[in-house]
Amino acid sequence: MAIPTHTLNDGFEIPALGFGTYPMKGDECVAGVRSALDKGYRLIDSAVNYGNEVEVGHGIRDFMSATGTAREDITVQTKLPGRHHDTDAAVNSIEESFDKLQLGTIDVVLIHWPNPITGKYRDAWQGLIEARQRGYVRSIGVSNFTAKHLADIVADTDITPAINQIELHPYFNQEAMRAVHAERGILTQSWSPLGKRQAPYGEAAVAAAAEAHGVTPAQVILRWQVQLGNVPLPKSATPSRQVENLDVFGFELTPDEMAAISALTKPDGRLFGGDPDSHEEM
Repeated sequence: MAIPTHTLNDGFEIPALGFGTYPMKGDECVAGVRSALDKGYRLIDSAVNYGNEVEVGHGIRDFMSATGTAREDITVQTKLPGRHHDTDAAVNSIEESFDKLQLGTIDVVLIHWPNPITGKYRDAWQGLIEARQRGYVRSIGVSNFTAKHLADIVADTDITPAINQIELHPYFNQEAMRAVHAERGILTQSWSPLGKRQAPYGEAAVAAAAEAHGVTPAQVILRWQVQLGNVPLPKSATPSRQVENLDVFGFELTPDEMAAISALTKPDGRLFGGDPDSHEEM
């Protein structure tokens, strides 16, 4: 099954649904990435803080070697941690990710977190720009940035991030940030797209849509994400669940179903607070 793509504001394309790799490490990570690619995923998400870049690269190289799949047919992205926000440190960190992945140019690098306590996210953004100029990375973006953080880095550099990866699920639908992204031409990626620790599978809006379309509640939520224009990054090491999570392009939710799921959002719907770099899950 071919996965639809989105064209980023830098002209490159990215799959409309990806595979998250936290908390997989070691052999489990290699096998999980290889399995996901076998099932049809073509966007693999990692991060320095996940501690699995070596294994992610290994799994991708194994798959390419076994299947003859071209490197350009797989999108790999990783994230710069908050402790590397000085410009030179950011470039060095991306060079280390480049060496660990062993896949040539990294398709996407995101700033994992603005780390506002230090206020060096502007320096980190300069580092990503420099790393792109040096050929270590193709597309650059951010994660967990607010509208102000986005405005600051764009004002400094006149370069708009291609992506902002944020927490987004039915209990926290991020309507305001999605509007900011739309205005700036930034693609929204969703971490914890199913709500994980408080997945709304039992909510009437989700259960009714699942019954109407003959799919699972998880598939309904991922389809809701896709129809909003987000790129969700579900995470599972289970092959059957990997297949299920990817199989969301053969049905369409109605406008009423979409509205009912979006209406589940709550003011306190976030799963996490504080510094996302302290949550490896991100």
